[in-house]
Amino acid sequence: MKICIVGQGYIGLPTAALFTRSECEVVGVDVNEEIIDNLNKGKIHIEEPGIAEIIKNAIDNNRYHASLTPEKADAFIITVPTPYIAENYSCDLSYVIEACNEILPFIEKGNTVIVESTIAPMSTDDVIKPIFEKAGYTIGKDLYLAHCPERVLPGKIIEELIHNDRIIGGITPECSKKASEVYGQFVEGELMLTEAKTAELSKCMENTYRDVNIALANELAKICAEIGVNALDVIKMANKHPRVNLHSPGPGVGGHCLAIDPYFIYAKAPETAKIIKLARDTNNSMPQFVYENVCKIIPEGKISIFGVSYKGNTGDDRESPAYEIISLLENKGYEIAIYEPHIERENFVDFNEAIEGSNLILILADHNEFKEMDYEVIKDKMETPIIFDTKNIIEKVPKEIKLYNYGNLYEL
Repeated sequence: MKICIVGQGYIGLPTAALFTRSECEVVGVDVNEEIIDNLNKGKIHIEEPGIAEIIKNAIDNNRYHASLTPEKADAFIITVPTPYIAENYSCDLSYVIEACNEILPFIEKGNTVIVESTIAPMSTDDVIKPIFEKAGYTIGKDLYLAHCPERVLPGKIIEELIHNDRIIGGITPECSKKASEVYGQFVEGELMLTEAKTAELSKCMENTYRDVNIALANELAKICAEIGVNALDVIKMANKHPRVNLHSPGPGVGGHCLAIDPYFIYAKAPETAKIIKLARDTNNSMPQFVYENVCKIIPEGKISIFGVSYKGNTGDDRESPAYEIISLLENKGYEIAIYEPHIERENFVDFNEAIEGSNLILILADHNEFKEMDYEVIKDKMETPIIFDTKNIIEKVPKEIKLYNYGNLYEL
């Protein structure tokens, strides 16, 4: 089977890798010429365990190549971004529509087209299907169209693509069957056949569920800081209840999934989806909350930002709340030094340079590197050894270092 995958990012590239491991021939399509050139040399642009080795092996065995343009294939998979439109929070389908039009000249009767990109409910029926019908295809008879969203955790994408259950949402039952045959090449979890609109809403709701629960924890942290209670102790005690699982508060949420997908549901029913919108507003307010507490801790000086990735132990900084926090602090006049061990960037510095003469370490990512640090060096190099841990990952520091987290902000 030959697979053409449009989009070679955090989902498209790992998906391509797994199809090649099942001895499919894969062409990975992307609009970024530098990414295409690097991929064809075996250079991977995302930090994800196992991907580089699989792609290199696939290139060596002529099972993978990257291209700026699609090619004829048995199945086409679209994994392009779907941002939201700020004016009304609706799903921006422009990249998906562009990808569909891009593959049209290469499609033949009997092919399967799968949209993996997270999209708003009814998008496949109302927007995507007409593109192919206008080109003369009868969906479910001579072209098979489905929405099959992924559900993966950065850092474990390969493992989860293989073992997680997969939703297969076809426009018709035959479309679902054809799409399941594609994923059956490597998916070992259950292939759950359903309608496209059910698959669309299921994916959005999975991420909305998590966003709402994180918002509850963040709201609790704000309440505790206001009334003088240790939020972390409250969560620990409450979670001893056999049917309670409060999440951990943080600086906000990032990534495409939690920071954007709930809006797709809200935009469809804004008068009804009140909890969903309130959760989004709560999580969006956390950068301001962090900023205000930093100002209470130190009114001026140098701040060492530890981590800008939204997900621990990855270099994924999409929609990261860290950047809004940094912007607020810079506008206030603080000197900023950014230490991010998982991202290489010209304006980022190493650990020692970040803390030299610093007044505060502000932890914004739960990387393993931050859980156990050289506190002797911190005491020696920092002007005032203070840590504000917004990810609540540090359990104990020497008495010479002041530690703030969501358990003791009421002291400020």
